[in-house]
Amino acid sequence: MAMASEHTAAKVEHGFGLLSVIEAAVARFARYRVYRETVNELSKLSGRELADLGLHRSMIKRVALQAAQEYTAR
Repeated sequence: MAMASEHTAAKVEHGFGLLSVIEAAVARFARYRVYRETVNELSKLSGRELADLGLHRSMIKRVALQAAQEYTAR
């Protein structure tokens, strides 16, 4: 825990500031939300529907991670 506090303090000292910490947290939450929504939506589909999309059930998490990364790249 002390290491995390020291690391955060170092960021603030180097000009990152509270605003950028909050912005990073908001971006991280948005990325997680896109990931969860994608996983939930794809998990609801049947195996046949996934196959129609060219996906297998084992690919859901990877596709969701890619969607979340592309969302933040915008």
